[in-house]
Amino acid sequence: MPTPEKHALLSASASSRWLNCTAAPRFEEQFPETTSQYAEEGRIAHAMCELKVLKTFTAGIKPRSYTARINKIKEMPGYSPEMDRTSDLYIEHLSQLALSYKAKPNISPEVQVDLTGYIPGGFGTCDCIMIGGDTLSIVDYKHGKGVPVSAEGNTQMRLYALGALKRYSPVYGNSIKSIRMTIDQPRISDEVSTETISVEELLAWGESIKPIAQAAYTGPGEFVPGEHCRFCRGKEHCRARAEQYTALEEFKDCVLPGTSGDQDKRILSDSEIGDLLTKGAELVKWYKDLEEYALGAILKGVNIPGWKAVQGRSNRTFSDQDKAIEAVIKAGYDEALVYERKPKTLTELEKLMGKADFTEKVGAYVIKPPGKPTLAPLSDKRETYSPAAADFAVGGVDFAEVGK
Repeated sequence: MPTPEKHALLSASASSRWLNCTAAPRFEEQFPETTSQYAEEGRIAHAMCELKVLKTFTAGIKPRSYTARINKIKEMPGYSPEMDRTSDLYIEHLSQLALSYKAKPNISPEVQVDLTGYIPGGFGTCDCIMIGGDTLSIVDYKHGKGVPVSAEGNTQMRLYALGALKRYSPVYGNSIKSIRMTIDQPRISDEVSTETISVEELLAWGESIKPIAQAAYTGPGEFVPGEHCRFCRGKEHCRARAEQYTALEEFKDCVLPGTSGDQDKRILSDSEIGDLLTKGAELVKWYKDLEEYALGAILKGVNIPGWKAVQGRSNRTFSDQDKAIEAVIKAGYDEALVYERKPKTLTELEKLMGKADFTEKVGAYVIKPPGKPTLAPLSDKRETYSPAAADFAVGGVDFAEVGK
């Protein structure tokens, strides 16, 4: 099972932060590292993925040992049956990737790589590496379901690729020409995100970040607030971030004086609304970070002037649902009125039957309707919403999506 790594000041997973804000690593040192339920779930899911890769693609584990280790994982407090489904989908994606090679590739899970050639004291662990022909593939499994992560321009993946290239070059020499980086996030999408670049492009990128990494490691660095602040340990206490969002004069630049007449002055243009949305989105995130910190501090006994913790809204629930239902039936109510008969969900039926049998027997009845339109910045990697395509998929069957 993967074990937590020794802390690296400049971690690959935090590279999007320290490559933008070189002050972040040394600034974060004064704040304690924290963990969460989600981090523990991710660790357990990764352990299951590793075992299934060993079983499926290597001779590195015997059936009895595999069963014992899987059962041990399933006994862990943070385990959920969903991990079985997502790790199976991960293996399916790896199998599809392996089939894209002309000959059977070499496949290794949980490969530790040295990044010191680019990052002072840097190291990392690749979830899975495939090498065959002239292509080296890095695959990263992400168990989170909150924010979609794209492989395009992903600095964590590029750093892992640099480390993998360094590790395997003594064996494969100059035969590796292409680097393929894939992020698999099965709780968000059945599809993977992939970027392919040449070795030359990767090495050039690696050279370009060396001085930035050195500045971030040496400190004190430069504070540059932005989207990358999301997972910074000091985000609530960062004065530079506070100054950015309390300088409300910046918002005035988004609103231009009316061109003519009182009516124009009262109406925001679409352009002005777009600018305000861009600035306001980060302002809202910053305020929510402050709220989260303040509540946690107050619950620990810290005084935050002007604020207190109160009991939020809750809903009624049974202390023992089985006994409550039993009491209802004893009161003379028929079981048919007490229980609702519901079919299993699509995912539950697919797991029950197995993907191949499910696709063969039920696939003709499966469609994937388009998601509801949602607002996103132009930098978002998802395709622009098309009302015509959505109408087609809803009005009839979008055959391109059948069975996915």
